[in-house]
This record gives sequence, C-alpha cells and structure tokens, in this order.
Amino acid sequence: IVLRKAEFRMPGTLLQGPGCLEDLGREVGKLSCKKALIVSDEIMKKVGYVQRVETLLKGAGVDYAVFTDVPGEPQDTYVEAGLRVYREEKCDFLLAIGGGSPIDTAKAIGILHTNGGSITDYMGAEKVKKPIPPLVAIPTTAGTGSEVTRFTIITDTKNDVKMLINSSFIIPTVAIADPTLTLSVPPKTTAATGLDAFCHAVEAYVSKKEQPTTDLLALEAIRLISQNLRRAWCNGEDLEARSNMMRAATLAGIAFNNSSVTLIHGMSRPIGAVFHVAHGVSNALLLSVWAEFTYIAKPEKFAKVAEAMGENIEGLSVLDAAWEAVEAISRLCEDVEIPSIKDMGIAKEDYERALPKMAHDAIASGSPANNPRSATEEQIIELYRKAY
Repeated sequence: IVLRKAEFRMPGTLLQGPGCLEDLGREVGKLSCKKALIVSDEIMKKVGYVQRVETLLKGAGVDYAVFTDVPGEPQDTYVEAGLRVYREEKCDFLLAIGGGSPIDTAKAIGILHTNGGSITDYMGAEKVKKPIPPLVAIPTTAGTGSEVTRFTIITDTKNDVKMLINSSFIIPTVAIADPTLTLSVPPKTTAATGLDAFCHAVEAYVSKKEQPTTDLLALEAIRLISQNLRRAWCNGEDLEARSNMMRAATLAGIAFNNSSVTLIHGMSRPIGAVFHVAHGVSNALLLSVWAEFTYIAKPEKFAKVAEAMGENIEGLSVLDAAWEAVEAISRLCEDVEIPSIKDMGIAKEDYERALPKMAHDAIASGSPANNPRSATEEQIIELYRKAY
C-alpha cells in the first residue's frame, strides 16, 4: 500500500433509488433559494421530465426559469446563452436534468456567474476561485457521473478543443440519481453511457492517483456494470438492471472524482472535439485498445478487474489473470455492439490527418499522465490507429 495523503470529496447530499426524484422539493427547500434555472434539453422536455421537475418545484413554492438550448455536447456558446437567461431571470440556483451535457453546462454557467470572464479562462485544474451557486444535478443516463464530480467538459468552438475544467467548487450540492429516469434511454445510448461509467471505474482503479476508498467504489462499479449492462441494453424496462447501472455510474463517478481518469479520457476528448462523437461513445471506442496497452503495467490490479467481471482466474499467473480482464472487456464491448471508429463513418484520410493534433491535445489534457503505463505522442497515434 502506498502511504500518502488523499482527498475525498462528493456532493453534500446524494439521493439514490427508484422514486427518489419525488424528494426534490424537500431538498430544494433546504437550500433557502428562491428561483432555479432549470438547465436541460429538448428531449427531456419532450419526454416530460422537465415538466415533472417544474411540478415538484411549484409544489415546494419555488420559482424557476427554463433553459433547454443544450442540443448536444456542451459548448462555450450554450454556456454564454444559459448565463444570459440565469441573470435576466434573476435566478439564485441551478438545477440540471439530463445526461452529462446539461449538467456540465450548468456547472459552467455557475462558474461564469460567480467568477466572470470567459469559460476558456478556466481550462485546467483549480482555476475557479469562487464557489458556484447551489447546483442540483439529476442524471437521466447511467454513465457520465457528472452529478457527483468536480469536472466539466466544455468545447471551445474557436479552437475545436474539449476543455477539461477541474475544480472542487463545482461539485453539485445535491445529486438525485433516480433510475426510473433511465427507462426510456435507447440501447445505443445505454451501451455508450454504461461503458463510459465502466471507463471511469477501471481508470480510477488503476490510476496513479488511486486510493483505498476509491478502489472499493471502483471495483463495485466494475462488478455491477459487468453483471447489468447487457441486461439493461437488451431490455430497457428491466428496473433492477437500470437501478444497478445507475448505482454503478454514481460509484464510478465518485471514484474518478477522487482518483482520476487516465489515457482513455485523454484520447477520447480530441475524437469528440474533432469528429463530434459523443463523449461516452468515444470512450467506449478506445476501451479495448487501452486495456491491451495498459494491463502489463498493473497486472495485479487487472487480475482483480477480471475477478470483479466474473472471470475464473483460479490457478492462473498474475499476468495471465490480468489478460483475462483484457478479453472480458473486449467481449463486453462486442456484446453491446460498440462500433469501431471506421464504423462511425469517419473517413480514414480525415482521421489520419487529425492524428498529430489529437495526440498532442490528449497529452495536453493531463489525464494520460495518470496512466500506469506511460504513452508518448507516437504511441498514442498508434493506439488511435489500432482503434480505427
């Protein structure tokens, strides 16, 4: 065991389990705030989730304004538009409902409201100097973990860069993880977000910044995802599988919030920025290639991953047991039909042209430095090629 200092942070309140959204009014009442900006998207409006939140706020006697102009992965332009509404409507707290995009957008709106400037000023770690307004985060996918983390990813549209912003001041005040909100998620999104959560868990577990508490959470998340993702993907109405996936995503989010992600996330952000691939999908595309590259650096931990995934490693050497994890990860990706980069319709010549910039941006993000096996820009380019 490495003896060193460790920091552990998470939301002040975390509600979990089917039906916990009904407690929203009670939790908002504790914030002593008067008016929410509901940050969401048109899909959430269409399926009625925004209206449910409005009804619960009305019941608690809390006023609100609505901002649903988050049509895709969060961008600086959406953040600026949301900030205008927040200020014009004289809101004093934020409520985000949806996937990672509305939650990340709400965090960024909060940063600009209390800290000023442009969102590009905050790329990197701990550049946010003042706490954001209270934020209630309600995820509707079991994946990003944004409802429990200190991170937001915002695209700088001028430079085609997905900026990672990291600050303990942006961890939501209240997280409400109600699995019934994930019942309508289609299979493709279930697969991508589920494997995004798997990446969070496995990266947090092998990261150079791991700690005993995050190891416990990460292994449990790996176990839950291995047992439930296929079920949730096959039958979206399976509430037990959905509940276990939501729990896993939250555990994985808390784990990487306090440990860190590694090479997968470093490499996936540039794919998303250059080719406009959703974050969960770009992580899933790289998962198998990463596992094959990394397992020899921490074979004892990969052996534990294999065990958590239900593989029989009895009688195997540590290295052979670790390889079982690589194969199990590959099977999980295949079973839920994760495509290759080529299958995504990205032309090979465009991809090849982008590789040097993507490899440079991957290293610049900082995450690859936490990988147990170091990777040069040249090695990252080769891994991108393998994933194609």
